[in-house]
Amino acid sequence: MLRAERILRRYERKLLRLENVVGTGLGYKIIEGRITNEPAVIVLVRKKKPERELPASQVVPKKLDEVYTDIIEVGDVRLLTARTQKTRPAMPGMSIGHYKITAGTFGAVVRDQITGEPLILSNNHVLANASNGRDGRAAVGDPIMQPGPYDGGGPEDVIAHLYRFIPVEKDVTHSRCPIARRGENLLNFFVRMIRPDYRVAFMKHRAAYNLVDAAVAKPINPDYISPEILDLGEIRGIAEPRIGMTLVKSGRTSGVSKSEVKALNVKIRVMMGAGEEATFYDQILTGPMAQPGDSGSLVLNENMEAVGLLFAGSDLVTLINPISAVLKLLKVTF
Repeated sequence: MLRAERILRRYERKLLRLENVVGTGLGYKIIEGRITNEPAVIVLVRKKKPERELPASQVVPKKLDEVYTDIIEVGDVRLLTARTQKTRPAMPGMSIGHYKITAGTFGAVVRDQITGEPLILSNNHVLANASNGRDGRAAVGDPIMQPGPYDGGGPEDVIAHLYRFIPVEKDVTHSRCPIARRGENLLNFFVRMIRPDYRVAFMKHRAAYNLVDAAVAKPINPDYISPEILDLGEIRGIAEPRIGMTLVKSGRTSGVSKSEVKALNVKIRVMMGAGEEATFYDQILTGPMAQPGDSGSLVLNENMEAVGLLFAGSDLVTLINPISAVLKLLKVTF
C-alpha cells in the first residue's frame, strides 16, 4: 500500500484535472464485485462513462506505473446540511415548517385549481401545527419558515403563509370542557398533597375520521420556490399505488430513500402528540423509508409519478396519504 500511496501523490494533481474526476484515494482493486488483495489508486468520478464516449485525454489510465487504478462513481457530492439551510429558490425535499413547530419537509409545488397560483404542499402537522381549525393551534395567514424553526428558521426566513389545510380530527384529546377542567383542578389539588410528581388529566374520546394530513402555503414570492425535487427531479404525473410497487421520497432528514408498498386501504391510529391520537383511513403502508423531519415528503414511483404524501411512520413502517385524496381535498393540482 505504501507503493500505491507514493504513486497516488505523484499523479494526484494530473488525475484531478480530468473533467469527470472529483477525488482520489487508496484501496484495493475490485474485480466483478469482489475485493482483491491488490492495492489500487481509487479514482472518484461523478459518473462512469464508457471509454469510447471520452476524449483520449480524459480517460483514466488502467495503471499508473505498476499500480492498478479503480474507478468509483460517486455522483454530485454536496454538503448534507443543504436540506436544512435557507435556500432561495427552496426545493421540495428541504426543511420547512409553521412558526410553532420544529421542522418538516417541503413536499412539492402544486397549483390552486381556480387561480393557478403555485403553492407549497406538505402535511397539516408541518404547515398548520396539527390543527383542526378550532383549537387555536394555527390560522390561515400564519408564517411558514424555510428552514423550519428547529433548523434555525426565524422571522427573517418566512417563505410563505398558511393558505389552506385539511383539519386533523383527533380521537383522544385533552378535554376543554369547563366542568371537566374544574374537576381536574380539584383532583390535582388533593393528588399533589400525596404524590407531588403526579397529575390527573381528563381525556376526551370521540370517533374521528381522517383521510389526509395535508396543507398548502402561499409563497410570498413565486420565485422563492422551485418545482424540482431535490436529488430526484421533476414530477411527471400521478399514479395509483399497488402492492409491491417501489416508492421513493426526498426528505429533510434522511434524504432519498426507497421502499415497497406492503398494504393498501389501511386504517390506523397515529400518535399526534402527548396524549393525542387520530385515526386515518384508506392509507398506504410501506416498509421503513423515513425518519422524524421527513413528514411532508412527496412519495413517487420509479417513473417519477406522484403516489402519495408521507405523514407518519415508525422504525418498521411508513404511512402515506394517497395523492388523489390530497389533491382533491386541497383543491390543487400539479
